[in-house]
Amino acid sequence: MARLRSPGGCPWDREQTFASIRPYLVEETYEVLDAIDREDWRLLSEELGDLMLQAVFFAQLASEEGRFSIEDCLEAIIEKLIRRHPHVFGEGEAKTPEQVKRRWDEIKREEKKTLAQAEGGLLDAVPRAQPALMEAQQLTTKASSVGFDWENPDQVMAKLEEELQELAGARRQGLPEKIEEEVGDLLFVLVNLARLLKVDAEQSLRGTNAKFRGRFGYLERRLAERGREPGAASLAEMDELWGEAKNRQ
Repeated sequence: MARLRSPGGCPWDREQTFASIRPYLVEETYEVLDAIDREDWRLLSEELGDLMLQAVFFAQLASEEGRFSIEDCLEAIIEKLIRRHPHVFGEGEAKTPEQVKRRWDEIKREEKKTLAQAEGGLLDAVPRAQPALMEAQQLTTKASSVGFDWENPDQVMAKLEEELQELAGARRQGLPEKIEEEVGDLLFVLVNLARLLKVDAEQSLRGTNAKFRGRFGYLERRLAERGREPGAASLAEMDELWGEAKNRQ
């Protein structure tokens, strides 16, 4: 990467900035997730390499500006792993994954206080530039770490019913802004329910998306066998084929 960025290297690589390559980081991350969902290990190996390339690219840009190097990044994560695993590398004790996670969060909060790395509130550390489901789950996890949480999933189910009623009321009023707000509240409660049930909301929805793709693809293939396209088929016919796809899965 240093050679690509140097005089005589690649014209495209030389003109890149933090802002210009940022979208590729997001793109490569989703391609890694897709390979994991497919359980395509050859593809995953390739996509992980592409994702690592983004880290190398950012580090090279920073190195050229005298900010930090790739070695600094690696040393920082090594130190962090050791520091946050005192039950492995020190005298700490943790017998369950829950105890490990709780201690990890405690150490993380201590680090921020000691090193003054974070200013503002507890939730300021949650990145805003990420998928909304992931952000919601991280926000509520942070709040839960200080005791701001429901006691059990049944309470969230009751809140879910409440939000459905509020959405129904917004629909009756016919106010688009209010409907959008209530849909957001409903999704936020669903994310909380997923978290309390120990389900990753983002991955759960990705799984459902994949299931929908598969079933709709089956529907299209079966219609093609009949010389038809989805736009020319009746809803009843498509529902029938959807049921077939569901039973096959």
